[in-house]
Amino acid sequence: MSQTFEFYDARAKEAAAEAGKAKLDNVRERALRSEATWRSLADQARRVADERAKADAARIARREAELAAAAAKVDAEA
Repeated sequence: MSQTFEFYDARAKEAAAEAGKAKLDNVRERALRSEATWRSLADQARRVADERAKADAARIARREAELAAAAAKVDAEA
């Protein structure tokens, strides 16, 4: 199951809020490490989604070109 940018971003914001409320240094540091990890995962999820969208667009364009070429060939043969 793949998680979305929104999921990871929400976890990062929760960790940041926890760090902001922490009274103990070790709790604050743990929350900040957690935030950094969630933020990294969110950034990675965004990059993957962007790359997937680019690949999908390229795939669609290639398929449309193939269909247009096939249609042109049929028209030329007719």
